[in-house]
Amino acid sequence: MNPNPWCTILMLPHPISSLYKSAATALPFRHSPPTLLSPYTYLCFMDDRVHEMVDSLVRSCAPFFLASVAMLLGFLVYFYLPYWRVRRVPGPPTTFPVGHIPFLAKHGPDILRVLAKNYGPIFRFHLGRQPLVIVADAELCRKVGIKKFKDIRNRSIPSPATGSPLLLKGLFLLRDSRWTSTRNIITSLYQPAHLASLIPTMHHYATSFCHTISKIQRNREDVPISELSLRLAIDIIGKTAFGIEFGLLDDDSSDCCNDDDDCDGSCFLRQHTYSISSLKMDLSGSFSTTLGMIAPVLQKPCREIFKRIPSAADYKLHQINQRLCQRIDAIIAKRSSEMTRESKDFLAALLNSRQTRLAENLLTDSYVRALVYEHLIAGTKTTAFTLSMTVYLVSQHPEVEKKLVEEIDRFGPRDLIPTFDDLHSKFSYLDQVIKESMRIYTVSPLVARETSQQVEIGGYVLPKGTWVWLALGVVAKDPKHFPEPDVFRPERFDPAGDEEKRRHPYAHIPFGIGPRQCIAQKFAIQEVKLALIQLYRHYVFRRSPRMDLPPEFQYGLVLSFKRDIMLRAIQRADD
Repeated sequence: MNPNPWCTILMLPHPISSLYKSAATALPFRHSPPTLLSPYTYLCFMDDRVHEMVDSLVRSCAPFFLASVAMLLGFLVYFYLPYWRVRRVPGPPTTFPVGHIPFLAKHGPDILRVLAKNYGPIFRFHLGRQPLVIVADAELCRKVGIKKFKDIRNRSIPSPATGSPLLLKGLFLLRDSRWTSTRNIITSLYQPAHLASLIPTMHHYATSFCHTISKIQRNREDVPISELSLRLAIDIIGKTAFGIEFGLLDDDSSDCCNDDDDCDGSCFLRQHTYSISSLKMDLSGSFSTTLGMIAPVLQKPCREIFKRIPSAADYKLHQINQRLCQRIDAIIAKRSSEMTRESKDFLAALLNSRQTRLAENLLTDSYVRALVYEHLIAGTKTTAFTLSMTVYLVSQHPEVEKKLVEEIDRFGPRDLIPTFDDLHSKFSYLDQVIKESMRIYTVSPLVARETSQQVEIGGYVLPKGTWVWLALGVVAKDPKHFPEPDVFRPERFDPAGDEEKRRHPYAHIPFGIGPRQCIAQKFAIQEVKLALIQLYRHYVFRRSPRMDLPPEFQYGLVLSFKRDIMLRAIQRADD
């Protein structure tokens, strides 16, 4: 072993005194070596070299380091700024970066009832980075929807909706003056006289609805009431709103056509259903939709990338939306060529309205397409859900079924078609049943709003741009207004009852509140009433043993079923 380690390090022979003779050849210096090089001198020299290297490294890495720090700070500001603006509103702890989305995915909108009980009638709920100020009180709903409407008139646009070009230009998400002008044009199409004229058409399809159930019942099969209700709703909206015949109730096919084929009614139904069901408010949607709830700024570029990848959910959704656009464009073109000035359906009236200068600028091709699609959603999925849940709930309560059948039978012969006035004056208990069904299962449990300027709600000052969502489903199950809120009891809506008289007038608002409430609510109720009258003239229903109890739901822009509602149809003995 070499007794002098410095000689080894410096590649010098031992002893160190020989440095004078061999330094010039032993040390790898580029320049002439010093006349005398001690270990200390060499270490100082190496220390200088290290400092030079470190300085060079720092100078080269400093921009990258500063950029990284800036990006991190920017991300933190981007992510936490929305929370900071409403930090004084109480709410549960969040999970980074998804907020409270896992709660919503696991428990659905019912989680909001628990939070309202723990945090009060106004609280914070986070969809990823975006805080929602949830309003869960009837009086506060009135304040937001009516008293403060000029300050909270627009709807906020959740991540699932931004992925659908057909939704963004519909009345539901239009803003400010464009919304006002478009609504004024459409509202005239839902006047009582026009609704009365639609009753024969609606009754015709309700009769076809019963005939389809009759075929299933004769084969002793279970009735997929939720699927058939959707077919009924699409057939009715197709004829009354667009003047076309989808023929879904007469279509026994269960498989969709190939992607390359022209769409028939069954294929259109499946594409329509997929497009709506993909708009999910949890983490099970497409990647761009999920990312949009966490970091909205990344949603659009991400969607542009993934819609080009055949295996991605965004690709399939984009392809289906493209086909829906083509189908709707074909419907519009066909109606344009066939209609006359006397045509009274929604689409014909919309196209006729384009003759004025104001409407011509408002109702461009893309906006007409969006309004048509929006009516397909608003007039089908929500109506079908309400009809299905009403039949399901009545099937679980024989005493309610008995009273309902008795009222329907009292009206008159089974082939007697109710008039507009009959529907509003001779079916009081039917009214109560439908209202209670919509209270138990509110199809739109959350209604979105966005502040256009700073406003005070419930003692909290909310800055401009705050998302304020009305929890209609929570208010509808508030024990203050509805004792035993989870019990199905239609009599609570009896106009002569004390409970109805004492109740806050905005405790039950399934169609929304104020100027932004659903403009087609009377159309929907009329359709549901005619369908139920026709059903219970011929059948009563019981839950199928094959159906899960209770039903499971999926929460998107509206409530929907995870699986079909399956019932047994029992033909009435006196039919």
